[in-house]
Amino acid sequence: MTRRDMLRQCAGGFGMVALGGLLADRGFSQDMGFALHHAPRAKNIIFLYMDGGPSQVDTFDPKPRLSRESGNPFPMKMEPTQFEENGNTLGSPWKFKQHGESGIPVSDLFPNVATCVDELCVIRSMTSNFTEHTGANYFLHTGHGLAGRPSMGAWSSYGLGSERSDLPGFVVLNGGLVPPGGIECFGNAFLPATHQGSIFLPNDEAVANIRRQENDLSEQERKLDLVRSIDAAHSLRTGGNGTIESAIQNHELAFRMQWAVPELMDLAGETAATKELYGLEDEYEPARIYGRQCLLARRLVERGVRFIELTCPGVGTDRWDQHNDLKNGHEANARAVDRGIAGLLKDLRLRGMLDETLVIWSGEFGRTPFAQGSDGRDHNPHGFTIWMAGGGVRGGMVFGATDEFGYRAVENPLEIHDLHATMLHLLGIDHERLVVEHGGRAMRLTDVHGHVVKEIIA
Repeated sequence: MTRRDMLRQCAGGFGMVALGGLLADRGFSQDMGFALHHAPRAKNIIFLYMDGGPSQVDTFDPKPRLSRESGNPFPMKMEPTQFEENGNTLGSPWKFKQHGESGIPVSDLFPNVATCVDELCVIRSMTSNFTEHTGANYFLHTGHGLAGRPSMGAWSSYGLGSERSDLPGFVVLNGGLVPPGGIECFGNAFLPATHQGSIFLPNDEAVANIRRQENDLSEQERKLDLVRSIDAAHSLRTGGNGTIESAIQNHELAFRMQWAVPELMDLAGETAATKELYGLEDEYEPARIYGRQCLLARRLVERGVRFIELTCPGVGTDRWDQHNDLKNGHEANARAVDRGIAGLLKDLRLRGMLDETLVIWSGEFGRTPFAQGSDGRDHNPHGFTIWMAGGGVRGGMVFGATDEFGYRAVENPLEIHDLHATMLHLLGIDHERLVVEHGGRAMRLTDVHGHVVKEIIA
C-alpha cells in the first residue's frame, strides 16, 4: 500500500473514531438532535402483535345483525378463503358492553382492556393484501408481502437512532410464539445490521450468553481487543465494509449489554402494586408471561429503546388462529394478554409516559363473519380491527367501519401502508422522505403507498 492509498483509506476512519467517541456521549447526541422532519408526538412505540388474527366481530366491532342471523346461510358474496370450508353465518358467542365516557363497546373477552377504552383509538376499517399468515405477517411488519425488506422496527431505529449505547434500538420480547415468516419479520434486510430486532426472552436469562464466561473483566477485554484489531485490519484491507462495521458495532453493543440487560430484567425494585397491576401473580401462566413482557416493555421505554414488539405466549391451543373451537381458543388467548395490556396502559398513564409512547394492537388480518366448519372462522383481510393508544393519537374514538356483518371495510378503509405512514409521522418522520437507495431504487417502508391518517391524531 502506498502512502497516498493509506491516507485515502484511513482518513475517514480516523474522523469516524473521533465522531464515534462524541456520539457515544449521550449529552452530545441529544444536543445534535436527530434529523426529524417535524415535531414528534411520540418517542417510542410498543407494538402488541396478536399472532394469528383475532376476530374483529368478537372483540371490538359488534354486529347485532350477525347475531340475529346466526345459523342462516351467509347473505353476502363470499371471497375466496384460505381453506374453503365455509359454513353459515356465525354470531359472536360473547356479549358486547359499552365502557368509559366514550361508550365504546368491547366484548367480554377483554374485561380489563375495557376499563382503558377512553385511551383507545379503535380502527375498524383496516385491510390487508394477503390471506395467508406468512405473506400477511411480512406485509404487516415490513410493508411487503415477501421476505427481504426491513421491518418497521428496523426503520424506526434507523430513522431515529437509539438513546442508549448499551441497549438495542429495536427489541422483540418473545413470549414463546415467533410468527409464521420467522425472524425475517424483525429483520433489517438492506439496512445496517445494528437495526435488526434483538430478541429477548421475558425471563432472567433474556439473552443467551449475556453473562461473560471469562474469570474476570480484563480477560474478556483482552479477547475483545484482539477481535477489534482483526476486524479493523480486515475492514481496512477491503476499503471499508458496511457489514463488517455493523458486526463490530454489534460486538461492542453486546459487551455493554452484559450490564444493562440483567439490570433491565431485575424486577426487585418494582412495587407489589405494580406487579399486581400487570398480573405477575396471576394463576394463569400465559397471563404471567405476558404481564412480565408488558412490564419489561415499560422498562425498555424508560431506558430509551425506540421500538418494542411483544409476541404472544403459547396457551396450549393455537394462537389467535381459530379455524375451529373459536370460543375456547379466543378465550385462552384473550385471557393471556388482557390483564397485562390494561396494566401497561394504566402504568404508562400513571407515570406520565403514555402521551409520548405509541401503543399499537394488531394482528395480521381478521376473521370471517361466517363459520369455517361449524365453530371456527377463516382468515379475513377485507376488514378488521386494530387499535392505537397514546403517542399523539386521539383516545376514546372509533374510526372507520365494516358492513353489517363485519366482513368488508366500507367507511374510511385503511391499508397497512397507512398504519406505517401514520406511525412514522407520530415519531416525527415523513414516510416519503425516509428513503434508502438499494438495488437501483429508492426504498421506503411504505413503498409508493400510504397516507397519514390525520383524523385520528390529537
